[in-house]
Order: sequence, then structure tokens, then C-alpha cells
Amino acid sequence: MDWMLMPFRRYADFSGRSQRMEYWMFTLFNVIVVAAIFLITMLLGGFSSGDGPGTLFLVLIGIYALGTIVPSIAVTVRRFHDQDKSGWFYLLGFIPYIGGLVVFVFMCIEGTNGSNRFGPDPKGGHADIFG
Repeated sequence: MDWMLMPFRRYADFSGRSQRMEYWMFTLFNVIVVAAIFLITMLLGGFSSGDGPGTLFLVLIGIYALGTIVPSIAVTVRRFHDQDKSGWFYLLGFIPYIGGLVVFVFMCIEGTNGSNRFGPDPKGGHADIFG
């Protein structure tokens, strides 16, 4: 659970590095929360009301999205930093059709071993042999 909530503790921290575990546990947490909101909405009859399909669901998801957009971007930027890439690589996700896939692949790649220009290895790995 600590890994899932770590991006909330580093809410708007765009510096440093994050491990794959932090990113994927945060992603899993988001999927679980969205599924829970969906189930709660179903139990409350939010999809059967006459005011449009899923209005309650859309409102709850909108509120949750507003609260998680900054930590989501921040943890993704820190993952790019872990690979010694600029946080501006986040913008690749806006390329139609392939951008999300490209970012997905980058999120799966292991970070650089040892320190890089964005900070020490978040895994606590050994120092670089070259200084």
C-alpha cells in the first residue's frame, strides 16, 4: 500500500526519480479506485436515473481525476528521469494513435543503474564506478 500512495506524498514533485514499482502500483491503485467508483455507482442506481447515462459516475470520476492528475503526471515524469530522459517525454503521449503505446513502453523499461543527472538510484543501487 505504501507504493500505491507514495505519489500522493510527492504530490507535485517533478524532480528526482521513481522506480517502476512506484509507477505501476500507483496505476493499479487508480484502476482499483475507478472500479470501486463504478461499482458504487451501479449499486446506487447511478446508471438507471433519468438524468442521463451515468451522471453520478461522471461526476465522481471527474472529481477523482482532478485530484490525481498532478501526481499522475509527476510520477510519469520521475519515471522518465529514472531512465535519464527529460520529463518533456511525457508529451509523447499526446501523439495520436501511438503516443500512449510509446509512453507505455518507456514506463516498462528499467531505469539507469546508479546515479544519473536527475539524482541517485531510487533502488539504492551501487554508486557508479566512474564517479
